[in-house]
Amino acid sequence: MNNKEGNNKRGGSRPNSSRSNSSKPKPPMAKRAQGPKKVKPEVKAAQEAAAEKFRKQNTPAKRQKASDEIRLNKYISNSGVCSRRDADIYIQSGNVKVNGTVITEMGYLVKINDVVNFDGVTLTPEKKEYILLNKPKNFTTAFDEGQEFRNVLELVRGATNAKIAAVGRMDKNTTGLLLFTNDTDMIRKFTLPNQKSSKIYQVSLDKNLKFEDLEKISKGLVLDGHRVSVEEVSYIDNEPKSEVGLRLRTANVKVVRSIFESLEYNVLRIDRVSFAGLTKKNLPRGNWRFLTNQEVINLKNI
Repeated sequence: MNNKEGNNKRGGSRPNSSRSNSSKPKPPMAKRAQGPKKVKPEVKAAQEAAAEKFRKQNTPAKRQKASDEIRLNKYISNSGVCSRRDADIYIQSGNVKVNGTVITEMGYLVKINDVVNFDGVTLTPEKKEYILLNKPKNFTTAFDEGQEFRNVLELVRGATNAKIAAVGRMDKNTTGLLLFTNDTDMIRKFTLPNQKSSKIYQVSLDKNLKFEDLEKISKGLVLDGHRVSVEEVSYIDNEPKSEVGLRLRTANVKVVRSIFESLEYNVLRIDRVSFAGLTKKNLPRGNWRFLTNQEVINLKNI
């Protein structure tokens, strides 16, 4: 049924509506179809001010709340007691409390001001620190009582109040780059046997390295039942053939020493000249420096 027929059935009060409408002004709906009414500048300014006030009262507060929260395993790792992976094990075992309540939920979020108790000890998360030292001789990473030589931590004392530790071990005769940090994830990363980052060592021997032995090393050796892969070995330019450059992935200096001792050479000195892309440039022997933000990012992305 069309509109015209409907009007006629309702009493014919509006006959010939099509002709009569043509002489009438358009209804209000037609005016709104022409476009929105222009808002006065003062009204628009008031509307924008109200919207901005709403955003300040709501959105930033929610973002701040989210940024104040951190995963429990990361909080524990930041405190320097263990890695995130190990923290997950402690959490699942029921050895972690938050504000007095045992937490076993993986991915649990805590606030910075929450009290976290780890295996009976209240934790204090620390800022991550990364310090690079050019280690001199007669300092060691060992903590044995009654040791004759001083500990390397003496050389970086005063750099930070964080509980830093050396990444890997160095004996008294080994010199060169040594990284310190309270980042337990990074310590674990660079002490695993299957590392991806290269370290370069300059090795001083008691006699010239035979060329055939150099070739044996370049092909890889089996030490204590484990195959050691060497990325590169070479004589050092303008030096006696008792000075050898060695590049491999392990941060274990004992492996470097064992490579040459297995071929009946005595190792007089080992100097680590490069560690995962870090070098001794502008870092004299016995000095230390903090890593740059970019260097830290590079280490984490290896």
